[in-house]
Amino acid sequence: MNKRSGYSPEVRERAVRLVLTSEQDHPSRWAAIQSVAAKIGCTPETLRSWLNKMEVDSGSKPGVTSDAAAKLKELERENRELKRANEILRKAAAFFAQAELGRKPK
Repeated sequence: MNKRSGYSPEVRERAVRLVLTSEQDHPSRWAAIQSVAAKIGCTPETLRSWLNKMEVDSGSKPGVTSDAAAKLKELERENRELKRANEILRKAAAFFAQAELGRKPK
């Protein structure tokens, strides 16, 4: 099941920028996240995940970037399809080999 976010990339970027710029005005990062989340109408946990993803994508935090994760997901999907196709071909070859053995010689 695919989930579609109700927030545009521009809103996400702006919210992350707001957290980063207003972080020094709050006692903690979480307080800044809660403040900005209330202003834009999302949950603090959603905003925290956007912030973490942005930090990983920019390289300031270790982890798998969004581009690498998307590429890996695509390769895994392609691998599943190829395995399925190979299984079908293997079964078809076995079926035709068995049918060939069952024929009467000419």
